[in-house]
Amino acid sequence: MSTTTLALSVRQPWAWLILHGGKDVENRTWVTKVRGPILIHASAGMTREEYEYARRFADFVNGHTCRFPAIDELQLGGIVGSVEIVDCVPWSRSLWHEDGLTGFVLRSPKVLPFAPCKGRLGFFHPEILP
Repeated sequence: MSTTTLALSVRQPWAWLILHGGKDVENRTWVTKVRGPILIHASAGMTREEYEYARRFADFVNGHTCRFPAIDELQLGGIVGSVEIVDCVPWSRSLWHEDGLTGFVLRSPKVLPFAPCKGRLGFFHPEILP
C-alpha cells in the first residue's frame, strides 16, 4: 500500500456499505476535485445508533438483500479498502445521495487487508501503524 495514496475517513458502517453494500455515493458538505482511486479508512468511532440507522437505511436501499454484519464484526481505526471517485455532484439519482449534500460518486470498490492507521478530516496521506 503506497503512502502517497490519498485516504478518506468514513464512519462505520458506511465504510462497510461502500465496499460491500452498493453504496455508490459518499455524502459530504464540501466539494472535491479529487478523482481516481482513494483508500477508505474506517473511523475509530461508531455508536449503536449510527449502526442501527445505517442498517435500516441499507435495508431500504437494497431491499433487504444485503447480509449486514454484526456491530462487533466491523473493523474500526484503519484502512479497509479502496474505491474510485469518478465525480462530485450536487444531485444524484442514487438512493445513497442525501439532499442538500455534495455527493462523491464512487465506483470499483475493493476490499483490502485491514491496516491500522489514524484518520483525519478531509483527504489525507495515511501513516500505517505497526
